[in-house]
This record gives sequence, C-alpha cells and structure tokens, in this order.
Amino acid sequence: MMTRLFRMAAVTLLFSVSTLGVAAENYTLRLAQTWGPNSPILGETTEHMAAMAEEMSGGRLKIRIDSSNKHKAPFGIFDLVRNGQYDMGHTASYYYKGTIPNAMYFTTIPFGLIAPEMYAWFYHGEGMELMQKVYEPYGLLSFPGGNTGNQMGGWFNKEINSVADLKGLKMRTPGFAGEVMSELGVAVTNLPPGELYTALERGTVDAVEWVGPALDFPMGFHQIAKYYYSGWQEPGAEVQFLINQKTWKSLPKDLQEILRVAMRLAAYDMYIQSYDESGVAWDRMKEDYPEVTHKTFPPEVIEAMREATNKLLAEAAEKDELAKEIIDSQFDYLKRVRQWTNISDKAYLNSIAED
Repeated sequence: MMTRLFRMAAVTLLFSVSTLGVAAENYTLRLAQTWGPNSPILGETTEHMAAMAEEMSGGRLKIRIDSSNKHKAPFGIFDLVRNGQYDMGHTASYYYKGTIPNAMYFTTIPFGLIAPEMYAWFYHGEGMELMQKVYEPYGLLSFPGGNTGNQMGGWFNKEINSVADLKGLKMRTPGFAGEVMSELGVAVTNLPPGELYTALERGTVDAVEWVGPALDFPMGFHQIAKYYYSGWQEPGAEVQFLINQKTWKSLPKDLQEILRVAMRLAAYDMYIQSYDESGVAWDRMKEDYPEVTHKTFPPEVIEAMREATNKLLAEAAEKDELAKEIIDSQFDYLKRVRQWTNISDKAYLNSIAED
C-alpha cells in the first residue's frame, strides 16, 4: 500500500506542471467492465486506475465504473465501447474472437509468451502497433490492462491420464484454448465468471478454467472439483482497457497522457498483486483443503495440445494476413527473448530446485 501511495504521489508531482495554464475543464468518463462488483484484483485494477487518473489530474478527470451487474453485458464490452454507450471498457480481448478473431492473440497464445515477455513485446516489440491495427477499424484504442501471470489449466472432477480422457468432457475455457480443446474432443463453453461455480456444482460442466489461486479460491471451485491442473493455455494472460477514439480525441493532451500512465501503472500493479495473492491463496488452500490435488497434464496430453495449437495457428495464418503478421511477430519475438528467459529465470529455478 505504501509503495502504491508513494508512486501516486510521485506521479502527481510529475504531472502537476502539465496542468499549469490549462483551463480547468472537468471530464467524466464511463467505464464498463466484464467483472462483477467487488471483483478481487480485476475490479480493483479499474478502481486503482480511476483513482490515479483523478489524483494526477487534480480532479479534472473522473472515471465512473459500471460492473456487469449494472450494464448486464459481461461479454459485450467491445460493443458497448465501440457504439459509444461507454467511453472505456476493461475486459479480455479473447472474449471477442467471434467478432474480431485477431483480437484474441493480445490476451495470450497457448505455449507462447509469459507475462514479462508479453509486456516486452507490447512496449519494445510490435505488440502495441499490431493491436492498434486490429482495433482501428472499429474506432477503438486498446491498451494492456493487467496480467494474471501464468494461469492454471483448470479444475477437473476427474483425473486426466490420456487424451482419451478429454473426449466428451464438458469444460469452460475461453479463447484459443477453447478451440484447441475442441480439437481434442472436449465440449467447450464460455460462461461469464458469475456462472462458473453453479455450472460446476450442477454438473453443467465437468471442468472449469478460470485464472489461478488468487481468483479461483474466492470462487470456491476447490469445494467441488479436487484435481487442479497447471496450465499450458495462458502463459501470460493480459486483460485490456478499451477506449472509444472519439472520447480519446476529446481529451486535452495532458489528460490523454495522464490516462495512459494510469492505465500502464494499474496494469503493472495487477500483475504483481495477482502474483502475491496467488501465493497466499495457494498456501491457504493446501493448508485448509488438503484433499485438493495439484496435477500436471501427462506429456502425451501436452503434446496433443501443442500439435492442435500449431495446426490451428497455421490455419488462422493461412486465412488472414493480419493474423499471420501477429502470430509471426509473437513467435519471432519469443524465439529471441526466450533465450534470455532460459538462461536467467528458468536456469535459476532449475539450479536451486529442491526434491
């Protein structure tokens, strides 16, 4: 908390100069988010961003947040912002793969970039440029909105020992991972967060993939399904801020920059908060619910998932030039940056591993 307050104070001082001599016109933007009220981490990210923007602007920029219980369209944020019903949105781009298929690559690609690599691609590679290329035709701007880090592979009510165990399984998993699972015989559905516990409890689905311990533990999935699998599908899942271009252009230059900085800081804070709270939640889960079993998918299953991923990516790239440009950009960047990841973080963890 002190670190966050210090950062807000420092950035406020930095931008106080920009407001000198500027007419004190006030702006109030409306933001619609996929998440429900009081949503941990995800909802806190939008609140943090709005508080920073207001503080840095000396009260000239206020952002009013409506959760999914208010606007009733958790997976409709793209349309709400595009059509001007809201000025901003906070959501995940892969929820809109049916409308804008190329958007889903900016959340994550299975077997792709982990969170630090993803941010490096956005800000030092071609990520921001390509993302805007996708959203420009819809009158939108898109900015990284926070990363959950490496997500878990899901809660299952039975152990997965082979590819055959996946066939006929009913599972909630969104985005490109859902397409991969469909290739392997899984009956995939994408439900809003508020419906996941009930669907698992009632047997509407046999497995649920949500995020990781920080967000899974409050949902109570561990009370129903006892097999908790490590992930493959979302090595660094990025949510996003959407902004209507007309709204953006209506803001003075200094408020545009304040909003840009507030979004970037809020995104970073979401990543470190998610990492911290996942560690705390996993420790508590092991202590209070020892019957929960952590699993990793067998090599045979991982290989099948990888083959299906490569097949679907190749098909998408063949059909769409922009999809190919995005996919190639991410994997070219991965080849380069992963060499460093391997000899730094990976090598460090392997060298100090304890039995």
